This record gives sequence, C-alpha cells and structure tokens, in this order.
Amino acid sequence: MPHPDLNASNLAFAEELYAAYLQDPTSVPEDWRAYFASTGQGGSAQLGPSFRAASLFNPPADRAAYKPNGRPAPARGFEPNGSAQLALRHPPLGSLHPVDEGVSDLVVKQDRVDQLIRAYRVRGHMIAKIDPLGLPRGEEPVELTIGFYGLDESDLDMRFSSRTIYGTETLTLREIIERLEATYCQSVGVQFMHIDDLAAKNWLQERMEGDDNRTTLTRAEQRRILSKLTDAVIFEEFVQKKFLGAKSFSLEGSESLIPLLDLLIDRAAGHGVDELVLGMAHRGRLNVLANIMGKSPREIFREFEDVDPELYIGGGDVKYHLGYSSDYETSSGSKVHLSLCFNPSHLEFVNPVAIGRVRAKQDREGDTERVRKIPILIHGDAAFAGEGIVPETLNLSELTAYTVGGTVHIVVNNQIGFTTPPGQSRSTMYATDVAKMLQSPIFHVNGEDPDAVAHVVQLAMDFRARFRRDVVIDMYGYRRHGHNEGDEPAFTQPVLYRAISQRKSVREGYLEHLLALGGITREEADQIAVDRRDNLETELSEARRRDYVKQVDWLGGIWKGYLGGPEEGVAVVDTGVDKDILADLLARLTRVPDDFHPHPKVVRLLKQRAEMAEGKRGIDWGTAEALAFASLLTEGKRIRITGQDTGRGTFSQRHAVLYDVEDGRTYTPLAKLSPNQAGVEIYNSALSEAGVMGFEWGYSLDWPDGLVVWEAQFGDFANTAQVIIDQFLVSAEDKWKRLSGLVLLLPHGFEGQGPEHSSARIERFLALAAEDNIQVVEPSTPAQYFHCLRRQVLRPWRKPLVVFTPKSLLRLPEAVSSLDDMSGRFQRVIGDDLPVNGGRRISRVLLCSGKVYYELLKQRAELGREDIAIVRIEQYYPLPDALIRDVLAPFPDGTPVVWVQNEPENMGAWRTLRARFGEKILGRLPFSGVYRAESASPATGSLAAHRLEQTELQARAFSTD
Repeated sequence: MPHPDLNASNLAFAEELYAAYLQDPTSVPEDWRAYFASTGQGGSAQLGPSFRAASLFNPPADRAAYKPNGRPAPARGFEPNGSAQLALRHPPLGSLHPVDEGVSDLVVKQDRVDQLIRAYRVRGHMIAKIDPLGLPRGEEPVELTIGFYGLDESDLDMRFSSRTIYGTETLTLREIIERLEATYCQSVGVQFMHIDDLAAKNWLQERMEGDDNRTTLTRAEQRRILSKLTDAVIFEEFVQKKFLGAKSFSLEGSESLIPLLDLLIDRAAGHGVDELVLGMAHRGRLNVLANIMGKSPREIFREFEDVDPELYIGGGDVKYHLGYSSDYETSSGSKVHLSLCFNPSHLEFVNPVAIGRVRAKQDREGDTERVRKIPILIHGDAAFAGEGIVPETLNLSELTAYTVGGTVHIVVNNQIGFTTPPGQSRSTMYATDVAKMLQSPIFHVNGEDPDAVAHVVQLAMDFRARFRRDVVIDMYGYRRHGHNEGDEPAFTQPVLYRAISQRKSVREGYLEHLLALGGITREEADQIAVDRRDNLETELSEARRRDYVKQVDWLGGIWKGYLGGPEEGVAVVDTGVDKDILADLLARLTRVPDDFHPHPKVVRLLKQRAEMAEGKRGIDWGTAEALAFASLLTEGKRIRITGQDTGRGTFSQRHAVLYDVEDGRTYTPLAKLSPNQAGVEIYNSALSEAGVMGFEWGYSLDWPDGLVVWEAQFGDFANTAQVIIDQFLVSAEDKWKRLSGLVLLLPHGFEGQGPEHSSARIERFLALAAEDNIQVVEPSTPAQYFHCLRRQVLRPWRKPLVVFTPKSLLRLPEAVSSLDDMSGRFQRVIGDDLPVNGGRRISRVLLCSGKVYYELLKQRAELGREDIAIVRIEQYYPLPDALIRDVLAPFPDGTPVVWVQNEPENMGAWRTLRARFGEKILGRLPFSGVYRAESASPATGSLAAHRLEQTELQARAFSTD
C-alpha cells in the first residue's frame, strides 16, 4: 500500500525524505521509515506522476521485449539478440540525462512510466493498424518500447500510479501498456498532442482513454452500417456491370464512406444541426449522390445513357461533377437538409466555396454560435497534401470574417494519386499533416473496420460541437480500380494492385464479423443485397423509358424572383438617389463618438467629406463608394466586403473602419447609419486570393439579395485565384445553372509601378465573357461607380460583376462628381463632353475607357484639338451594338475611330474589340488602335521608360498621319 500522505503534489518532499532515509533511516519519521523499508528494490511502491527533468531517465543498457496480450512486437526493435545494435542506435537515456544521487529508483521508474504513457499519446498512431492493406509504414518508434526507458520484463507486474490515464488510480505496467495499445494502436490512430489548448487535449484524452477508443454499437446500429455498406457495394457493382467501361470514379475500396456519412448526419442532428453543406471531388460522388443525397438512381442512369444531347449543347457538366440537395431523415426521424456543391475537376477548390455557403446560411438565420449549419469536406489524400488551396482554406477557419464554427474534413485515403504513390507526392508521413497547423485533432481510421469508423465519427462530431473547431477524419482504404474505370493501375503499381485484387469487399468482412456475433443471418444479409439490386434494376428501366422527363429545379427558395440568362429584356432600374438623402447620409458618415479619437489625417478626411455633403467639394471615389454602400444599407440591402487591407483601402481611399489612436478600438460609420438598417461586414482578409475569393463566391450563392464584394490589393494579384474565376465565377451558370452576384474590385492602371502593379488583365476577363455570363466595367467617374454598385443589387439580373477600379484617379482633381450626378442611372457608353453638332467638324473619334480618358482630355485641351471627339466605353461586356450605334450616330461615314488603351497591343480590350468590330465599326467607320507595343509583360519596371511610352502613345492618338 502507498503511504497515505504520498501524492503527486508532494513528490518532491517524498524524494527528499527518501534521500535522507538512504543516508540515515532514523532521520525520517517512523511511518515514512516503515514505508521506505517495505518497498525495497523492485517493490510495489506507487508514486504520483512526475515530470521533473532531473529525475527522468537513467535506463540500463539492455532493453527488454514486451508482448502485450501475447502479441509479439519484434518489429519495434525487441529481437532477443538485437539489444546491442539497438542500444548503439539509441544510446541509453541515462547517458544524456544523469539522475541526481539519492533519488529513489522508484521515483525514476515512475517518471519513465509517465514518459512511456506520453509517448503512446504522441507516437501511438505510428503503429496503429489503420491501413487495410498492411503496407509498410517505415521504422516504428523506439519510444514505444519499455527498454527505451530502462524498464524490463521484471517491471511488468509492478504497480505504478496511472492517474494521468482517465478513470484509473494505479495499474501494473502490463495493464498500462495494454490500455494504451488498445486506445492508440488499434484501428484508430490519433494525432492530438500538437493541440496547445489544454482543455481540448484533456477532453480528447479522457474520451479516448475512457473507453479504449472504441464504441459498443447496438445490433440495430451494426445492421444499419451493414445496410449502408450494401448500398455502396451493390451500387458500384451495378454501375460497372450495366455501363461497362464508363467513367464513374468508383468508391470501391472505400465504401465505408457511405455509413460514415450516414452516422455523421445522425450525430450532427443530435447536436442540433439542421443543415449540412458538402463539398467533394469526383471519387465516390455518384455513390454519395445515390445513397446519401437521395438523388434518384434513374436520374444518374439517365446521365450514363446520355440520351438527351439537345439539352446540353454548349453547356452542362459531366455527371460526377453535379450537385444536389435534399432532406435526409435520421434514425431518430429528424430531418437534416443536405446540399452537395457542384464541383469541377480541380478537386480541392470547392473547399472555400462550401464554407462560404455555410457562413452565408448561418448569417441569414442569425446562427452566431455556428451550431445549426456545418460544412463537410470530403478530400482525396493526394489532393489534400498537394493542393495549396487546402492550407489557404484551413487558415480561414479561426478568422472572424470566415469562421463557421468548425468544418468536418473527411479524407478518403486511397493511398495513391492518379499513378503516383505517397512517397512521390508528399514529404510528410500523413496526407493530413498540413492540418496540424490548426488546434484540431486528426483521426486516422481503418476503413475496413466500420465499428472503428463509427466511433471516430461520434468523437469527431462531439469535438466539433464542444470546441467549435475543424476536425479531420483520415479514413484509410484503397482504390480497387485505376484513376477511372478505363485506366490500368497495374502499369505503375503491379505489386499494390496484386494485393488489392485479392481483397474482398469491406461489406463481406463486416458481414463475417456480424455473423460471428450472431447479429444477423446470412439469409437476411443476402436479402438486403437482393432488394438493393432489384431496386436498381427498376430505376434503370425507368431511366430508359422514352417518355422519361428530366426534373429541373433551380431558382427556387431564396433565389425566387432573380434572373439569369441573356440581359436582353431585363428591366432597366433607376439607381439614382435624392440629393438631400445623400447629403444626410454623408453627414452621418462623418460623425464619430465624442470619446473616439481618429488619426489626424482621418479627421481631415472626415472634414472634407462633410464639405462634400454641403456641396463645397466634388465627390471623390472613396466617398461615392461610401454613399453607394450607405444608401443600400438604409434600403435594407446587406453588404459584405472583404479583401486585403479592405477596411482602410490599399490606397487609403476608403477608411470604412476607423481606429482610435489612443486605444486602438474601431468604429465603423456604415454600421451606425440607422437603427433599422441592414447589416454590414467589412473585413481585412488573410493574404490569400483563391481561398478568399472562393469563399465569397460561395457566400454569394446563398445571399442573392445583398452586395457581396471581394477586393484585390492590386488587380494584378487576382490571377492567383484564376481557378475560382475560370471554373466557378464565369462558368457556373452554363455548367450548373447556378447564379452569383459576386463583385470583384480590381485596381487597374498603368502608372509606372512595374509589371505586377499595373494590370488586372482586362483581356482575360473579356476572353472569358460569353453568353452574358459576366459584367465587365471600368467606370471613369465616381458617380458611374456609385450607380454601378447600386445597379448590381437593385435589378433582379444576377451575374458576377468585374470592376476595374482606379488608383491615381482616386485623388485626381478632375475625377470627381457632384451629388446631382448621382441621380439617374449607370451609362455603359458616354459620348463626347463637347457638342458634336453646331458646325464642329470631327476629324477623329477616340474611343477609350478609364484613366486614359483623363490623359486624352488633358492632351486635347493643351493641343486645342476640338476636332477630336472622345467617347468612353464604361462597360466592356455585355455591350449591345445599339449603344455603340447611338453614340457614334452623329459622326459621318468614314470618320476614323481609334481605340486608345494604355495596355500593350496583346492585352487590354483591343483584340476583343477588333475581333468584334473588324476594320470598320458598324460597317461605316474605319477602326484602328493606339496601344503600347506587343509585350510578354504588362508594363515596364522603369518609371522614366513608362513616361516615355505614355508620351509617345498620346502623341499617336492625336497624330494627323
């Protein structure tokens, strides 16, 4: 028995007493003397855990083997005659950390046992049986051997304090190891010791060690798992048989994903979740659609048959990219709404999109606790490790602007890419190691152990509910076929696929387990399979009927009343606001609380805006934008704008979020306009383009009635998000019938700042423009910008809006508007500001857009060339011929029209306009261009060279040659 006064808190005192006892037994109290005398060398003393560095290690050179539960473990370095070699590779720890003389051997051993316990928590996952194929995992950690700590077989039955193991006080070393092996080294391996939050770490530790990291399932739960496995297996077999050679990106080898999702939805509902948004790539997508999302198999089979080509000419997408939504009934009878996002082949790029959708749903319902809506992201192992969008998205998880209270990540780990093995595709042990950047657990689980999968699902969902953080489930399986069903994997992985070909399905393995338990009979299991096959046969017959009618469901719910398709016929809206209302709004925007102390330069800005409200100053760009936002907010239209430096603005033009110079607190005037105004969110984003733009595009899908804006620091950097632009922004309507009103603000302008701070790549957006899919504008005045932003919300036509915003024009004295200019509406084309009738003869029309307009205007005035007309194109796309015809109508046939741009010839709008209008605009006006020379790079890095180029360009624009 331990001494009654001995515990972890007084261990240091006990050590001092023991040292004194060794010197002179009579120097310690009688009860302690009797206790020390009773322990002896190798006795059963029970000491509390100690982590004192001075007494941790002093093992002997020999290292004993241990075989818990009779399981041999030679692979962990314990071969009978191998201790000498092992000792050379791993020198005795005592040689590195000598023990103070007089420290009890019992204290030392307790320390070593405590270190062994911790090692299992840190390293146990490395020997867990998570791989159904049993592939080599590299050298196993010597830290998980008792010999490493100087312990041997004689210590196995010695009792030690085990208070750090949940629910125990003392255990023998043998029992400790059995407990830890059961918890951390079976079908579940867990990485959680990187978590700094002690509460989260302790919660996980107690949950896992309290039940040996297993859940005892009821027979009903196990039958449900078997049923879902049967659904998954039979579906894949049926598709392979009926559509021989067709690509389906089979789930075979990882069928446990289906019961995993079923159990996840059940557990989520128990935590009050009423909606899940799923994002996943193509692997297993059809199976998920059929067996989780509830999409009718007949619809999927009809897509395989491909008998309705006329419906998809020039549009649509392959069946394994399509999304779906439905209501899922849980085992308790509650309903959870499911939405599976549409996704391109660009794998992980759907991640921020799905999370953005969830954030919008949470905001719409006021779910500020982030409880009722959850994103579920299903990844591939190679993509999770290899795609940069993954860490970009993970980094958003705890940021105020983007948090959703935790995303559930599920990695379907096939242990291979297309043809590339893990050793050639990542530098880390696990595909999920990138997720260790978060304070979140990573659960590695053997997909061939459905009971373990069920346990991990419960643990993961409970963790998410408790701590509102991301959680990762890494489900190990394999890919029975190649990358697709027509691919031959044995070309590059002959040994691996020889092993895979010999494996039975996870359903068969689980069925054998249940049969042994007596939970089901073979006849009952076979009948489940027969019923599933019969149902699929019926669905296939329905899909092949000639009178089959495809169900189309879009623009319902919150999208009711909004339009896509061609712009022609869409009602024109008045975007103007009464001058007095704008003056009042602007005055409110200049007020701050009496105890708030803005920066002196901001105080001057607010005074200038107050003068604008009084009509004493022209309205600049930043103020026009603020008025657009303010007017929309007071009309009940919600606004969300994010981007790098968005609160202040890259060029200090916005100052939407003010900072107190004395204490750093913030004040947002746009949020203090009226008690009943709509909400406004203005956030500085992470240094990310693809992740943040994808998030905001996703947000816009679930908030059509507000203004959702992403702003680039410089427009040049938007190309970092090119995948989001190409695969989602410009093509989603054509591929998936999904609309978005997302606004991109892209600072653009050639001002001598070099090749990476000049061009937002107008040419790229125009190359992507077709079928009225996007709006591309470059406003030349603050009033035009004001109308453009308001138009985006007020009219029902929902298309992404790309705005090339100015830089130098933000403070150009000539680039201002009046409050009167903010009546009326946005003008796509603006004619010359000088009258073209009344005897004024026009020798040339300069067609331009944006900043170059002011440069041409100044040049014309300096040269006195009133024979030159200057016409502005404010909206590049869509741009109906009728508008061009009307603005050019006053000019006689044969009048030269010259497009002038600051960009090189192969950039900007020139080539698009030339391809559209040819050598003569409307067949009557000769058309040519003035531009910088064709170039591989947008702009020169020399300011002096830039000025020379600009002078030459303007000279050519006014040349009489």
